[in-house]
Amino acid sequence: MERKIDEAIGHYPSDQKRSAALPLLHLWQEHFGLINDDAVMWIAAKLGLQPINIFELVTFYPMLREKRAGKTHIRVCRTLSCAMGGSYQVMENLCAATGIQRKTDPAAAGHTPISISPDRNYSIEFVECLASCGTAPVCMV
Repeated sequence: MERKIDEAIGHYPSDQKRSAALPLLHLWQEHFGLINDDAVMWIAAKLGLQPINIFELVTFYPMLREKRAGKTHIRVCRTLSCAMGGSYQVMENLCAATGIQRKTDPAAAGHTPISISPDRNYSIEFVECLASCGTAPVCMV
């Protein structure tokens, strides 16, 4: 993985290494399955940034996970057209079918936490727009 990371950083001028932060986060998540505090610290050090600069990316982009997902990860859009099209009912049905007890976290600042089935085969979360508003409600598996 070190080679891939150095290669990703090499795509940017040396005075703009911070631009590699998002690609490095994706590489880390692809390799380890989540982005934990160790990842934030390591990537920040690698790019010469403060950890908060990396952490704000992790908490801003919903595709970046701080918690490991199940084998099959399901994202359900909750923006206006999908909500009006029944995405909340879709979420309830998916949770019932997979045995997931969904919890909401009011401290999650707009993000909803990933909920995982007891057998860890499925995980589910609400996300913002999946860019298919005309076919609402939309899920991505």
